[in-house]
Amino acid sequence: MANLHPHRPQDVDRFMADLDHPLAAEVAALRAVILGVDDRITEQVKRKAPSFSCGDYLVTFNLRATQHVHLVFHNPHVARVASPLLAGDYPDRRMAYLTDLADVEAKRAELERVVRELIRLTCPT
Repeated sequence: MANLHPHRPQDVDRFMADLDHPLAAEVAALRAVILGVDDRITEQVKRKAPSFSCGDYLVTFNLRATQHVHLVFHNPHVARVASPLLAGDYPDRRMAYLTDLADVEAKRAELERVVRELIRLTCPT
């Protein structure tokens, strides 16, 4: 399957440069972690936040909350990924919440594992 989601890093770069959020540093750190998992990951701005794809959507930031960074893993395969990082019991999505840069670093390895697993289940080879 071809990637149907355009790679627009310049749009995301502009978005990040203008981001007015108390956890903007955490958002930037998480963006770097997610993009660093696999070269096939593409990004765009979706629903006023960075969103990442690989053949299908993987994860999108939900930036409405200001007390934590909210990641929405809205992928049809996410229910098959067991992880203490993922919250919720929805058929097609899971959530992750990170509070600060120390929390981002503490959960980095598990976030990378979750993204790698979703890529394995989703991305065309």
